[in-house]
Amino acid sequence: MAVTKFAHHILGNVSRHLRVAYRFSYSTMSASDDEYLGAMVRAIIPPLSFSQYKGQCGRIGVVGGCKEYTGAPYFAAISLLKVGADLSHVFCTEGAAPVIKSYSPELIVHPILDKSDATDELKEWIQKMHALVIGPGLGRDPKLFENVKVVLNEATERDLPLVIDADGVYFLTLDPSLIQNYTRAILTPNAPEFKRLYSAVMGEEPPTGDAQQSTKDLSLALGNVTIVRKGPEDIISNGEHVLIGNAEGSPRRCGGQGDLLSGSMGVFAHWAHNALNQTSNQELQVYGPTMAAAYAASTLTRECSRQAFFHHGRSMTTSDMIDKIHHSFERLFSD
Repeated sequence: MAVTKFAHHILGNVSRHLRVAYRFSYSTMSASDDEYLGAMVRAIIPPLSFSQYKGQCGRIGVVGGCKEYTGAPYFAAISLLKVGADLSHVFCTEGAAPVIKSYSPELIVHPILDKSDATDELKEWIQKMHALVIGPGLGRDPKLFENVKVVLNEATERDLPLVIDADGVYFLTLDPSLIQNYTRAILTPNAPEFKRLYSAVMGEEPPTGDAQQSTKDLSLALGNVTIVRKGPEDIISNGEHVLIGNAEGSPRRCGGQGDLLSGSMGVFAHWAHNALNQTSNQELQVYGPTMAAAYAASTLTRECSRQAFFHHGRSMTTSDMIDKIHHSFERLFSD
């Protein structure tokens, strides 16, 4: 495939394209490094003001939700509201919409993702979004993928920040060229998803050993699309730099934590792109908005997990983590 040939061309010249990360070595992180990265995150967060109007802090869309999976889009959509977006839209199938609406009146739910004639309606709504999270609860129905392709093409034409998670990552393994060179995208694969995506792009399975380097290689082969390789440590790379999300979390692995991650990442991505030309923060200028958003969401999700586990232990669920978003945000990012 074309992407695989491109990947081998890029990797053959990898030493020419890669630069040493500014200030930090990706293999070690110190307390002072955490302070610098914390300052980077604080630099992207818009201050609250009585003069703001609804929507100014973000109209974020979640594309996902089918008959079988209604929890994932809810977790992503409610998380981005709790982090600080003003409006949260969910684009889902007709069968999923009543269930998702019943979870919360805070969400704006559009039951159009499985309509055969949804192209114009989807495009009209995407024009109003500041960022999109694609994949939570999407499922793998090829009919849905046709409309997801419409969403993805419209979003990239409009330069929207994107977070692509879960079945959205699977969707990209079918045609990685859809996201090629789109540097406003963040992909958040777990271990099996990373393996499939790496194989689809590179034409071979990822090597065992240096996970940071293989994450960097995949990002570079995709044209510097940011990868968040989820695991015991979140490996974050844009093909040029690597950051490690290794804040303390918890040993609990209940379903839905990745949806909190992707939802919060969507609003952080919107904020980070807005802040890029409005702040002199050196780390943001070097790492860029997608890396800043990914690091912020990774750190916040881990802190929510830590706090929720402290209170609930083995019975902790993602709903308990969502309840901790405010306290975690204040602890991590307040001046």
